[in-house]
Amino acid sequence: MPMTPHVEKHFTAGEAVRDIVIGMSDGLTVPFALAAGLTGAISQTHLIVTAGFAEIAAGSIAMGLGGYLAARGDAEHYEHEQAREEHEIAVIPEAEAQEVREIFQTYGLSAEECATVIESLRKRPKDWVAFMMRFELGLEEPEPSRAWKSALTIAIAYAVGGVIPLSAYVFLSNAQSALRVSAVVTLAALAIFGGIKGHFTGVPIIRSALQTSIIGGLAAAAAFGIARWIG
Repeated sequence: MPMTPHVEKHFTAGEAVRDIVIGMSDGLTVPFALAAGLTGAISQTHLIVTAGFAEIAAGSIAMGLGGYLAARGDAEHYEHEQAREEHEIAVIPEAEAQEVREIFQTYGLSAEECATVIESLRKRPKDWVAFMMRFELGLEEPEPSRAWKSALTIAIAYAVGGVIPLSAYVFLSNAQSALRVSAVVTLAALAIFGGIKGHFTGVPIIRSALQTSIIGGLAAAAAFGIARWIG
């Protein structure tokens, strides 16, 4: 009887999704709050649009830079810990071997089984270091181009998200009408974005859409309230 091939499907773009979520969520809420706050102070929609796009430009640069520095920090931390593990394996190999033994014993391996694995790792120092980085420290080697990719992804996601709430002010001349339309469009965009995020991450789509729209809506409402209070 022919066997159906077993194909496992795993989502492996977690870091990219995280960057998109960070950029898009802030892009949808911050420009909306700014435009909403300005609506109560000025009635000229072209001024609100100008201020909104200026904020999007500044915000996308700042968010992208933050993503770059965070990714570079992760890479530098990994390099530092890797150098330390290489030194310890060369200087105190028995202590490192004991750590390997303790790791495998948590998985139920016997002393004899641990000894076989340790002896094999001793012959391959690079693999030993990689093993310690992953199983002792829980660190995965960052992708070399991760920093600039993270910066670009966050910046673009922020800019795309920011254009959505401002679109109402671009097409409507009445600021109050634009505010109402912007609020509806922003909430709808948050729900759609949440649903798409849930589809890719395996979370139920409706639950993800509701969570994203509620959290994003509360954040936008809080920022709007603060902006109106200050104004």
